[in-house]
Amino acid sequence: MNVEQLAGILLVVVPVLFNVAFFALGQAFDYPDILRRPTHEVLERFRAGGRGLILTWWLFALSAVLFSALAVLFAVAVADAERAVVVLGGVFGVLASLVQFLGLIRWPFLVPYLARVAGEAGPESPRGQAVDVVFQAFNRYLGVAVGEHLGYAFTGVWTILAGVALIQSGVAPDWLGVIGVVIGPLFLICSLEFVGRAEDAGWKPAAALTPPTYVVWSVWLIALGVAMLV
Repeated sequence: MNVEQLAGILLVVVPVLFNVAFFALGQAFDYPDILRRPTHEVLERFRAGGRGLILTWWLFALSAVLFSALAVLFAVAVADAERAVVVLGGVFGVLASLVQFLGLIRWPFLVPYLARVAGEAGPESPRGQAVDVVFQAFNRYLGVAVGEHLGYAFTGVWTILAGVALIQSGVAPDWLGVIGVVIGPLFLICSLEFVGRAEDAGWKPAAALTPPTYVVWSVWLIALGVAMLV
């Protein structure tokens, strides 16, 4: 099995794993809508999910880690493209993987502890109020700033560079490269949801654009993986 085939396998596996975990979290935890609820409701729902929910979050974070391998193998597979495009694509792909992992990994490790403390203390107690501050602070920092803002932005840049590399290398049909170049800027728009004046409530056009962008991007990755395998 060569590098191109390995990249093709990951191009199929990673989006499938990501979407399966995302769907499972939606069913078991009402994610991501649950994040708009008060902290004590989020943590109560988290406790009710038990170990199965924690494992699902861990698998969700794992899908972000696998994207690093995907980005590196893809860079090797399109090595015939312009060197700067290939290298920058690999760098931004790994960065996208890293920041999304950092944004997600709080759920299977930090949040279970906060949920236990909140359950023991109650939401109106001093400890319960402290849990609220900690949870919301990490949600803003790791979830919104690192995982979403930087994650979307770096994913968008990688997608653009991957599309350009595909057109230059010829490892897949050029139209797949063109689609990547078109999808990438949409992620850059999505990354602006909580920037500037929209920091508090969020920029609604970016919020509405994010779900369909991820769906189209996932389909594109799978189609690209199939093209590289055949």
